[in-house]
Amino acid sequence: MDKSELNSLKRGKTAQEKKALDYFNAEGCGSRSVSDEAYDELLKAKINELDIKGKAVLKIGVNEEDLNEIPPVFFSGYENEINGKKAYVKLGKDGLFRTSVYSATYLFFGASQVFMYNLIFDMTSGSKKENTEEYFYKDITNFSTSCETVEFYEKSGCGNKQTKKQTEITKFALIVPGSKFYCSTSSVNNVDESINAMKLKLREKKA
Repeated sequence: MDKSELNSLKRGKTAQEKKALDYFNAEGCGSRSVSDEAYDELLKAKINELDIKGKAVLKIGVNEEDLNEIPPVFFSGYENEINGKKAYVKLGKDGLFRTSVYSATYLFFGASQVFMYNLIFDMTSGSKKENTEEYFYKDITNFSTSCETVEFYEKSGCGNKQTKKQTEITKFALIVPGSKFYCSTSSVNNVDESINAMKLKLREKKA
């Protein structure tokens, strides 16, 4: 993307959104690219600003003290799209894969139901997507993980030479008859530990 195209994209954007656009698009000789570390700090600030757990509790409308079968589970990570629009994708200089769209999910465990709150947001625009669901233990068939392959172009050199590459986004799935809920777990280290705890609670409730 040349400088004029990037400047056009940045019109009307917040300072935070402009910086995110620079991270994914300002490449090549003489460009003022944003570092991986600076983008990570930008994302962290956005997550704090959104107060995701507070939103989750408010949207679910159930007292937290009634949701203590197991501790709440939090999943977060990069997504490939939002509202049908593809995310910007970049392989950082640190070797880590990032996109401009991010999701955060809370799962709360009550006596008879699992309450889910999911928020997907775009770092380069004001786009957000919220979703809340309630699942009875008796209806849940499985908790699992899967991988989604994402294609992207790595830019290099003054001519912004592009090389096509692939990476995988690890996703959590909550499965009920006729439906599946997915969310990214690419930023979570203890995914298997959390899923094992959920499976143990599910077996206990179905026994």
